[in-house]
Amino acid sequence: MTTEVVHGTQRQIELLQAQQWEQVDIQNLIEEIESLGKQQRQELENRLGILLGHLLKWRYQPEARSKSWRATIREQRRRIKRLIADNPSLKPYLPEAIERGYQDGLDLVDRETPLDPDQLPQSCPFSETEIFDEPVDWKA
Repeated sequence: MTTEVVHGTQRQIELLQAQQWEQVDIQNLIEEIESLGKQQRQELENRLGILLGHLLKWRYQPEARSKSWRATIREQRRRIKRLIADNPSLKPYLPEAIERGYQDGLDLVDRETPLDPDQLPQSCPFSETEIFDEPVDWKA
């Protein structure tokens, strides 16, 4: 973000706080709010991609399971739950974000494993409970 953009955004905040409505750049404010929403949705999709890719690796490569994979699964679950708690407007978007993130997860599997992503389910096989709450068990 450029200094100019930061200064402009700060100025708009000051105008809003001072309730100087006639001086607020409404179009800019709309664009900033839309941009924030897109950033939050993108972060959700990115984190789901990492999480779902690791859940796929965990399920389909049990012999290669590692503490690192388990830690990544736990971390992404925690961060996604926090992101949704901090941004409740993301909750209705979750089913779509899961499907989008799943496609990124397939790419992760393709990059990081010998598994053929074409042999894996092409839509997310995990329920929300499996994605967010199922214990990461070494014996599973």
